[in-house]
Amino acid sequence: MQIRRLGWAGIALTSADTTLVVDLIGSFGAFEPLLTGPRAPLPQPSRDADAALVTHLHEDHVDAAALAAVLKGGGPVLRPHSVPVAGTDAVGTEAGERGLLEHELETDSLQPWEARTIGPFAVTALPAVDGFGDPQLSWLIEADGQRVLHAGDTLFHGSWWSIALRSDPIDVAFLPINGAVCNFPHRQPPSPFAAAMDPHQAAVAAHILGAGRAVPMHYDGVHAPPFYVQVDDPSGAFAREGERLGLTVETLAPGEELQLETATPPR
Repeated sequence: MQIRRLGWAGIALTSADTTLVVDLIGSFGAFEPLLTGPRAPLPQPSRDADAALVTHLHEDHVDAAALAAVLKGGGPVLRPHSVPVAGTDAVGTEAGERGLLEHELETDSLQPWEARTIGPFAVTALPAVDGFGDPQLSWLIEADGQRVLHAGDTLFHGSWWSIALRSDPIDVAFLPINGAVCNFPHRQPPSPFAAAMDPHQAAVAAHILGAGRAVPMHYDGVHAPPFYVQVDDPSGAFAREGERLGLTVETLAPGEELQLETATPPR
């Protein structure tokens, strides 16, 4: 299996002739004004995708135009369920929902622990907790005897143990680390607590999961006090916490690839 980091929380995974993308974006949508300094375009997959996985419908995790550009005809978008009410409670997800409809993308809503098969990939929706109460999933993606976990921008939660117990050991865990504290108009009064895992929490999650490798994501690039404030030196802090817990931390730059060798099943 080959994995390419696409920047922010995006990755692309390829096994044989099948490619999946997770949280692919071409722009940050409403988050664009919060970007820090000039940036290069976000890397895109090196080939068209057969399916897309979306952890949640915030604009820094779903970009319908980018998905429509890379998905093969009829390729499904696996996603969490819709917000059941309109109005203020749906502000964070309405642009993502509208984009999926406007681009006529085929969607498949999953609940935690539901699974799908896409070519050589077995995909399982996992529990996750969104910092604003919007529906969110993490994803377990298996192929070639390798297991990859993608955790979107979840908070720390108690289901890490269930995930570890219900699956074979996680080979690579992609984990959010920026610990962003947010002050948005549609979520007032603001919370002083982080809306995504910080480096310490992400390292502990990887430790509970027994992850063979822990790869940080969802950090740097978006930092605009007082609206969106990430922790200081997130990647450095994650590396230090990982070392303390005996983790193998592997940092991938946007566009960098990771090759996972096909695992031989035990006899």
